[in-house]
Amino acid sequence: MLLAFSVAPMGSGDSVSAAVADAVRVVRDSGLPHRTDAMFTTLEGEWDECMDVVRRACEAAGRHGERVSLVLKADVRPGRTGEMQAKLDRLDAALERAEGEPGRGQ
Repeated sequence: MLLAFSVAPMGSGDSVSAAVADAVRVVRDSGLPHRTDAMFTTLEGEWDECMDVVRRACEAAGRHGERVSLVLKADVRPGRTGEMQAKLDRLDAALERAEGEPGRGQ
């Protein structure tokens, strides 16, 4: 499964960077394949292991405020691995094919 999430404390002031850093540290220490960008962190793994990381990331962020906001999106596809990169590879291939079609590209 691929699981994208963002977590932030509420009631901790304007800056949440320290809380987000603590949450991302949990992800990085998990050993699961992951990617973090400006909006979300994406994990790849089995349901239970991904949800455990999200729970622990929420707990880490929660130490910085009174409440925690969690946004979560999952692509549950049993038996598939390596999809974090494979999906991007398929997208790039589709874009390359489309650029070669008459009336497309440039």
